[in-house]
Amino acid sequence: MTAQAASAAEILARIADTLETRRPENGGDPQASYSAKLLAKGPDAFLKKIGEEATELVMAAKDGVPDRIVSETADLWFHCLVALTHFRLRPEDVLAELARREGLSGLVEKASRPQD
Repeated sequence: MTAQAASAAEILARIADTLETRRPENGGDPQASYSAKLLAKGPDAFLKKIGEEATELVMAAKDGVPDRIVSETADLWFHCLVALTHFRLRPEDVLAELARREGLSGLVEKASRPQD
């Protein structure tokens, strides 16, 4: 793993650690923390935000404005981290899945998934 990748993984882990403290059962205060508020409201709240942020990213990409693309991607990733926290998952789980897929053809990887 490169120094930059390790740094990115460390940042995601630190954010996940902070989000864990915002869970209602860990004393997260919805009056004092946006993250705690989302976690207290449950999946409908953060899933709605994920949809909104994904749409905003699509619009930023269509406009081709790099700063907005980065900003909207950060917003989307943050809300996805909230979802991971709710479901007691970690960014390391996602990174491990990406590592597993690295070097695989996307078509091959998709074909290997169980059919719905």
